[in-house]
Amino acid sequence: MKFILKLHPEITIKSDSVRRRFTRILESNIRNLFKPYEFKVALWNRWDKLILEAKTTSRSEIEQVLDQLKRIPGIEQCLQVQQSEYHSLDDIYQQVKAVWGDKLADKRFAVKVRRRGKHDFTSMDVARYVGGGLNQHCDSAGVDLTNPQVLIELEVDKDQLLIINNRFKCLGGMPLPTQEDVISLISGGFDSGVSSYQMIRRGARTHYCFFNLGGKEHEIAVKQVACYLWQRFGASHRVKFISVNFEPVVEQILERTDNGLMGVVLKRLMLKAASIVADNLAVSTLVTGEAMGQVSSQTLSNLAVIDRATDKLVLRPLICMDKAEIINLAREIGTEDLSKSIPEYCGVISNRPTVKADLGQIEQQQTLIDEGLIESLVQAAYVEDIRRIVREATEEVREVETTQSLPDKAVVLDIRSAEEQERAPLRVEGKEVKHLPFYRLASQFPNLDQNRQYYLFCDRGVMSRMQALLLHENGYTDVKVFRPKTVRH
Repeated sequence: MKFILKLHPEITIKSDSVRRRFTRILESNIRNLFKPYEFKVALWNRWDKLILEAKTTSRSEIEQVLDQLKRIPGIEQCLQVQQSEYHSLDDIYQQVKAVWGDKLADKRFAVKVRRRGKHDFTSMDVARYVGGGLNQHCDSAGVDLTNPQVLIELEVDKDQLLIINNRFKCLGGMPLPTQEDVISLISGGFDSGVSSYQMIRRGARTHYCFFNLGGKEHEIAVKQVACYLWQRFGASHRVKFISVNFEPVVEQILERTDNGLMGVVLKRLMLKAASIVADNLAVSTLVTGEAMGQVSSQTLSNLAVIDRATDKLVLRPLICMDKAEIINLAREIGTEDLSKSIPEYCGVISNRPTVKADLGQIEQQQTLIDEGLIESLVQAAYVEDIRRIVREATEEVREVETTQSLPDKAVVLDIRSAEEQERAPLRVEGKEVKHLPFYRLASQFPNLDQNRQYYLFCDRGVMSRMQALLLHENGYTDVKVFRPKTVRH
């Protein structure tokens, strides 16, 4: 099966040298992402597009290809095509009729042709010949060039005919990493997840800096969000996940600073810590999920005071979005349910928070925090390559048994998302399989029969190990991880 990959329009208007560089980077990213697949993928660069051939006829594998292509930054559209040789205009018409003839019943249609190479006919000649033949010999409602119900798209590339069977909207944006690296301050909530996604989409390799205010369970939950974003949209490149224990900072803020200024002080100290992390990784830009006026610390006056805590560039992709828009985008990219399941760790709550902080006053309050505390916490921070989360999860859940076989009365909980489960349903002979998405597991697991043994399953075992650990933390110890040698779909 072949696919034509259309570049994001902003790439096509670059200078020739920049366009070539961006396209080569995109090519490399696509090759990297398809390396783990069982089937081979071939890729050709045709300047104005990329052509990808997946050497498989399996419907489920073709669906996997489409799903992957839709999530690669830099690809605007993906066209599923049927490619063949042709010998004449009539041959083109006959091939198009074989594909589209039965689909035109009672439909108004148009034929659109793009041509590449030297021919003794024009694109318009092909469109007229094919359109006229279909109109004469098919039960259509006629040709409609203005508002067709069916648009038949063809590409004539030298001696090759490409009939476009389907067109899919993809992620767009810029290939990774055509922009410089950034560090996203991620809390696991709606805002930080969406802002991280937007930076990935614009071609910035996005590392994650997490300020832990809720212990081990909080860290694992946020790692799931970061891991999801990376696997879904940025897996072509390695990134870091940095976890900084910020509870000692919160304790001192609560004990020593003015109640109305605590929120601004906390944000400044987070930026200060993130700046040290950025220096360690040679990164010049920080990203936050703040939106103008969403909470008291996010007024323009307060944001200006907060920004003075660092000499780094601070980007806020959500600055003019409202909460409903942010949640809608979180739903679209798949982080809504993950973020919804993470408790709100506010750290500090002011009774009468300031909305127009004075820089001098805030800096004076900041001196009340022990000098060197931030540096020591960052020095003790846990820095992890996100690709090692599998190994980390294994080490953290040694008490969780992982098995390839199941006892007689075992219940397998398929915790993959609904889309993954629908695309490749799990079947385990002689065993009950329940589908309970990971983002609903914590809330719905207590309703299950606690006299049964449950074995969690996901494709790579990462999410199932993390979820098993969370369930253990909540007192459900009779939970294991199911990792079969082969999976029947």
